[in-house]
Amino acid sequence: MAIAYSGGVDSAYLAAVAHEAIGPDARLVLADSPSMPRSELREACELAEREGWALTVVQTSEFEQEEFLRNDGTRCFYCKDELFKQMDHFAKEQGIAVLAYGEIADDALDPTRYGAKAARNHKVVAPLAEAGLFKADIRALSQARGLPTWNKATFACLSSRFPTGTRVNPAEMSKVERAEEALKQFGFHQYRARHHGDLVRIEVDEDELDRFAVPALRKGVLAALKEAGYRHITLDLAGYRTGSTAD
Repeated sequence: MAIAYSGGVDSAYLAAVAHEAIGPDARLVLADSPSMPRSELREACELAEREGWALTVVQTSEFEQEEFLRNDGTRCFYCKDELFKQMDHFAKEQGIAVLAYGEIADDALDPTRYGAKAARNHKVVAPLAEAGLFKADIRALSQARGLPTWNKATFACLSSRFPTGTRVNPAEMSKVERAEEALKQFGFHQYRARHHGDLVRIEVDEDELDRFAVPALRKGVLAALKEAGYRHITLDLAGYRTGSTAD
């Protein structure tokens, strides 16, 4: 089995149970592109090495596709389609019959489900969703296994920080990556740096909003995000929420 792996909560748990069930026949495939922060890539590789999982990193080329770059609301389909194409090639080279990814039961609530559409096109299975496991289940089971990802914040590719209809720009994406790395270094757990040209809109969990009332932290964040390349820095008082660039 070849498993789409990112080092996130769901794919790490799927990797762990697959490795337990079939050992080295569980082969992880990690897609590397400008959409993945270097720190996330490093942590995913370190986890796989620590756990003894068989990992292959492949380069994906969604940034060469106009359908992806124009970011018209279907971007996720082209990203996942490119990943599964690379997994198809890998599987054929390695004699692997089954492709899998970390879709969970929660994902059925997504009305677009572009990832699921791409998965169907490539006959990729979703063992966690088929087992009826939700995110809370995955976190609890991961904690029981001692996986460090059990309380990892949710993450989506950096391309999702661009508003729908705003063209994805790899050079501008590096600003997003630097901004979010700064928020991570300041100790925020769940965060987003939403890109709006020269302006960045910070989202953090509601229970962390009051941290910005501390002058030293606020000034530190301002300095770091200006250094990342932003002229205007704003805080979204609604807090972190998924898909806010599509609003």
